[in-house]
Amino acid sequence: MPSKIEFQVVESESTFLHPRKGFSPTTEKFEVRIDPLTGRTGHFSHFGAIKPQRLSLEAYATPEIKGFCPFCIENRDKVTPRFMESIVPEGRLSRGEALLIPNLFPYDIHSGVMVMTDHHVVSLGGLNEQRLTDAFSLGIEFLKRIRSIGPSLPYHLMTWNYMPPSGGGLVHPHQQYFATNHPGNQFMDELRASEAFFGTHGLNYWAALIEAEQKIDKRYIGRIGVSHWLSSFISLGILGEIICVFPDVFSINDFNDIHIRDLVSGLLRVFEYYSATDVYSFNASLFFGPEGQECFSCHFRIAARTFLNMRDYAPDLNFFQALLSEPVSVIMPEELCTAAKVYF
Repeated sequence: MPSKIEFQVVESESTFLHPRKGFSPTTEKFEVRIDPLTGRTGHFSHFGAIKPQRLSLEAYATPEIKGFCPFCIENRDKVTPRFMESIVPEGRLSRGEALLIPNLFPYDIHSGVMVMTDHHVVSLGGLNEQRLTDAFSLGIEFLKRIRSIGPSLPYHLMTWNYMPPSGGGLVHPHQQYFATNHPGNQFMDELRASEAFFGTHGLNYWAALIEAEQKIDKRYIGRIGVSHWLSSFISLGILGEIICVFPDVFSINDFNDIHIRDLVSGLLRVFEYYSATDVYSFNASLFFGPEGQECFSCHFRIAARTFLNMRDYAPDLNFFQALLSEPVSVIMPEELCTAAKVYF
């Protein structure tokens, strides 16, 4: 049976007189791709022009740069908030080094911050299996707890900004967990499109995507347990994006220790790839759909981030993303898959 998913690529090129080649005619290629689920477009260009910039992690630990950090172990008890007793009777939740506290600047009614480590500066290599497992386990416990308290908030998310290029306000490793009626445009576009795909074809899009990518074998990175890892056809990050799909998980209630184990295992492999390619920063998210549906599968996204240079600290986001809502990537997904697959 032919796939119900269509991967559309619009290839184009631009010709100009190149100053570094004696002003001889030079042609540069670029692509525009159409997301097979949402229909949104994404650009691929600037190939090879942007490289990850090395961060001085040691500098972030120096007193003059570190400043005051509320998440550091000597400060957190005094300056971080506690949950209302009706939400978390113990005030805060902890497991290993992980500590879950309310967000002083909440994104929704029930909004938690996961302080992941005791240490302030932790490299990707330091985000080991134990630390990741404790953080995700505690975060999922929190989401399940607030689901029972606030069932009218149907969507559940984990979001994560790691290191300054990602937009994180603090270097100290932390994640955000919250339930909401308004999970963001990317989430809602995917949810509505998944519902439409199911209504048209009677199929779960995410399971169909996995099957199609496995057959094409250009962007399918690998399988770990019940999780499937691939490079996204359209990259939401300028240095590419990796996505992990749990095709049989539809809401927060379905997510258990097995899924956490497989997510952590795959993430450690992504971190190995990042470390080998000088990636020091990323954005990540974990999406859970509402209960009672089987069209929107749980999935995890991670996109590498960087400064364009260390002189001006220019960000890797520009008018395309900020004003046109158009992702741009300088790495082809097929190349990202080939490079990352080595670690799976």
